[in-house]
Amino acid sequence: MRRKRPELWQSGELWLHHNKAPAHKALSVQQFLTKNSLTQLLHPPYLPDLAPCDFFLFPRMKKVLKGKRFTDVEEVKKKTTEALKGITLTEFQDSFEKWKTCLDRCIASNGQYFEGDCICNT
Repeated sequence: MRRKRPELWQSGELWLHHNKAPAHKALSVQQFLTKNSLTQLLHPPYLPDLAPCDFFLFPRMKKVLKGKRFTDVEEVKKKTTEALKGITLTEFQDSFEKWKTCLDRCIASNGQYFEGDCICNT
């Protein structure tokens, strides 16, 4: 973030939304976030599809890479990089608009589980 969005880093307007994966809850990660005054958006329980990686990026990557055989790790890295570069700016922007919609629905339900498809699942 310091390199890609220095204005956000310096202004302190950077927010981090991540799920409750063990790596995200690790003491060293929490200390880093605290030290750098990064605001965390906590992930409500029972709502695993609120992070754009979960509802947009990972499914997109799975579609491209599913069923492929790779000769080595370098080929996996190459094909993954190609797939990531194939995602347009508009697609990324749309995923964050969907994220906002999902967060609004989560807020309306007070962070509780709700039935029906969230726009994130489409």
